[in-house]
Amino acid sequence: MATKLQEREGFAALVMQLRSSGVTNLDLLAAVEATPRSLFTPSHLTPYAYSGRSLPIECGAFMESADLAIRLLDLLRLKPGQRVLEVGTGSGYTAAIIGRIVERVLSVERYRTLTENARQRMSELGLRSVVLRQADGREGLSGEGTFDRIFYTVALPEIPRARVEQLVSNGVIMAPLLREGAPPLMVRMTRIGSRFERQDLFEVPYLAAERGVSKSL
Repeated sequence: MATKLQEREGFAALVMQLRSSGVTNLDLLAAVEATPRSLFTPSHLTPYAYSGRSLPIECGAFMESADLAIRLLDLLRLKPGQRVLEVGTGSGYTAAIIGRIVERVLSVERYRTLTENARQRMSELGLRSVVLRQADGREGLSGEGTFDRIFYTVALPEIPRARVEQLVSNGVIMAPLLREGAPPLMVRMTRIGSRFERQDLFEVPYLAAERGVSKSL
């Protein structure tokens, strides 16, 4: 893990970059500051924890760049009291930040190694609002009621209708959609009564969701 000075410098540089792109949510920035990114970064890559590049982690997965992660969380419009479903735990970094803002986060991941590593990090940070499960995340998670926010960090052919219907009124789902010959497109859908408003955001580097859970990793 990086030193406190390195963390402060990395965070300061990140905040400047985020503000230039219009991210000014103080609750979100406070949650980012309280969540040392180097804790979630492989030890040999900690100098790049706050860089603008994606970082490889276990199981062939990766951490999106710090600025992209926070920009996406800003677009989720997180608020205290919300229940959030995250599909694709990865390192656990985004789940940890979300967990500092909302009431409860349920984050699912197909790889056991990633799930266990993220669980250990939540324990180190004392984050009890984050619940981690190894599960097939392509269709989300049934039997958990409704959510205020649903956030996919794995790319899908389309947003599953069943997940959209798990949203409360004014709830938001964000997911990368696969496109032929182009990177996935992050899409945000807002439930307004019985209808849904769709907003196409921007290209993101997420990998396609895989079927089932991994038994070996």
